Amino acid sequence: MESSTPPAPAARRRPNARGQGERLREEIVTAAMRMLDALADDEALSLRAVAREVSIAATSVYLHFPDRDALVLAVLRRCNEELVRTGDEADAAHEDPAARLRARILAQTAWAHEHPGLYKVLHESAVHRRLGMPFKEVLVARTTEAVQRCMDAGVAPRDDAATVAIDLRTAVNGMLSQRINEPDLPWPPAEEQIDRFLTKLVGLPPRAG
Repeated sequence: MESSTPPAPAARRRPNARGQGERLREEIVTAAMRMLDALADDEALSLRAVAREVSIAATSVYLHFPDRDALVLAVLRRCNEELVRTGDEADAAHEDPAARLRARILAQTAWAHEHPGLYKVLHESAVHRRLGMPFKEVLVARTTEAVQRCMDAGVAPRDDAATVAIDLRTAVNGMLSQRINEPDLPWPPAEEQIDRFLTKLVGLPPRAG
């Protein structure tokens, strides 16, 4: 005969101590980041699902984020910060301006390969269309600075660095988005495409071999 004893309720997360509200906010963003990377669609995310992931009541999420758009925007701001940091670290590992620019682009490409869902949301989300993401201007500025260094060093022809940087970012972002959305196409190695972009759009000499 089966027992009629009801199952024990799921364990609830212990509340954060006073002053740890920011810690909970970061945990919510981290959970939403994982979920968005898996979903690759900001419209598929719900605050209730995020609350379950963090083991808190849905009302606790609303204390930090008034709606889904606000949470998605916080996630994408963190993604952008990671992309900037990843590019800066790769750039700093080299002295030659051309190598620095190439390392920056390759590092950001590797991040997109590791987090395709997040990269897709970062560039194709409904939140992006509704609210805009001015914080992404930092990436444009970093690329422009890297291109300008190549021009100043004489390894790329003189031109308007901002225009060249936008052309380069458009090409790289388009390549990555297509690879994410159409993974079954016979793509060449990403490094080869990036090297062609750097030669054709920036004017860097072709890499040997």
